Amino acid sequence: MTIDTVFKKPRAEIKAFQFDEEVANVFDDMVSRSVPFYHEIHGVLLDMADRCLAEQTAIYDLGCSTGTTMVLLDQHLQKKGFQRGRIYGIDNSEAMIRASEKKFNDHGLKNWDLLTEDLEQFAFREPAGLVLMNYTLQFLSPTSRDGLIKKIFDSLIPGGIFLLAEKICSADDEIQDLTTTLYYDFKKRMGYSELEISQKREALENVLIPLTPETQIKQLKAGGFDHVEMLFRWYNFAVYIGKRA
Repeated sequence: MTIDTVFKKPRAEIKAFQFDEEVANVFDDMVSRSVPFYHEIHGVLLDMADRCLAEQTAIYDLGCSTGTTMVLLDQHLQKKGFQRGRIYGIDNSEAMIRASEKKFNDHGLKNWDLLTEDLEQFAFREPAGLVLMNYTLQFLSPTSRDGLIKKIFDSLIPGGIFLLAEKICSADDEIQDLTTTLYYDFKKRMGYSELEISQKREALENVLIPLTPETQIKQLKAGGFDHVEMLFRWYNFAVYIGKRA
């Protein structure tokens, strides 16, 4: 795993954050050191797949990045002798798709498609038993999120589930300031410097737009989901489930 040093040196100009080749090369380290309980959240996804995923149904990872989640899910299902359907990984970053393809081939995955597409324009190829979206919706324009959630709901078979992991915010300014400070404390414990934290924060400004949990749950219900709940929360990160009846 290549160590993330993207923001280690001072930059004369901080450009908007992009999932380009530089980020793709270090993404696995970046996400594991930037998202609290990243590995435990994968465990939550696997548990939900055990209980809710129907055999031979398609699985979609929207914003698949380097493909780690799909590799872990495939390995988990294989151990259980579960006959999964086709895996679809979708990302608008060609660098991420290339990284996913290498990882899929290295781990011997079969029955998959990787697509470089804009999620707002993406059309589901076949009905889904499971749709995953990890830390991706937050990067889309808030005005486009309602339509995408409705499209995800429509893609699911009865009993299918949507698992959404997101950064969140608080409606209370004092709580928001506190959880932000606690998050930066976490990043320092993970080895990031003050400079790295501040430069990345500036790069993400107006690029990553989190919602409050109340707004997110309301949005999922408005998209058609019959059953919605927050499964996991750590300060300003959360995982939600939306289940189609």
